[in-house]
Amino acid sequence: MNSLATIEPVDYLLIGHVTQDITPSGLKLGGTVSYAALTARAFGIKVGIVTSCADTLALNELAGIPVIRKSAAATTTFENISTPDGRIQYLRSTAAQLTLADVPTTWRTAPIVHLGPVAAELDPGLAEAFPHALLGITPQGWLRAWNAEGLVSYTDWPEALRVLPHARAAVLSIEDVRGDEEIIQEYAVEVPNLIVTEGARGARIYWNGDVRHIRPPQEEEIDPVGAGDIFAAAFFIRFAATRDPWESARVATLLAAHSVTLRSLAGVPTPADVQSSLTEIIH
Repeated sequence: MNSLATIEPVDYLLIGHVTQDITPSGLKLGGTVSYAALTARAFGIKVGIVTSCADTLALNELAGIPVIRKSAAATTTFENISTPDGRIQYLRSTAAQLTLADVPTTWRTAPIVHLGPVAAELDPGLAEAFPHALLGITPQGWLRAWNAEGLVSYTDWPEALRVLPHARAAVLSIEDVRGDEEIIQEYAVEVPNLIVTEGARGARIYWNGDVRHIRPPQEEEIDPVGAGDIFAAAFFIRFAATRDPWESARVATLLAAHSVTLRSLAGVPTPADVQSSLTEIIH
């Protein structure tokens, strides 16, 4: 854990596990907080991460971003296996649970707070802890369950009605809710901005009783991992600046669409990518 004496305020606070992803080319750093933090930095704002992982995990890709690391015996590790019937995912290990006690006092007044669980590692009570922030949620990790062998499956989210009313925006994928439109409608009532991403088909934005569909530019997909996290970070940041959900979603869609043309964290936008997307939207 970083020395508390050196912690400075941040504009964008991320809470969730960094992960190791087992890939054919070896272990890769991943997790919502990794993709979202690097995206936020590309927007030019100060970012901080509260996470848990093994002390031996190298975080070289996050160099320059302050990280509060709660020590754990293992790092949360996923393995994705492609089969003729689709992707099978295994959770091979998990780090420690995260609560408000793990968040430095200096960071509790961050103007944007992003809860990004990947393996149900966040105390749902965190949603109530930042009443003055723009609270954004990517609830994928609360919609996952796994058996004794680590095989990941979809699950209900009984805490949704406790968590979502505290958020200003939530971003999830259509796969996260197994395509269940009733769940989407239920969530849309509870949170002012609900965004449902649908891969190459774009995203649906529910706001104030209205819904619009934003279509992405056509790109050759190389690796979709992290695209939803990049979308979420971009949306939260632009919405905090503009309070315009439609413009925020268009910027986020452009950056997420570009991200799938590269692998892993290489798909995170650069400052030039961010500026290009903003210029395209404005003009």
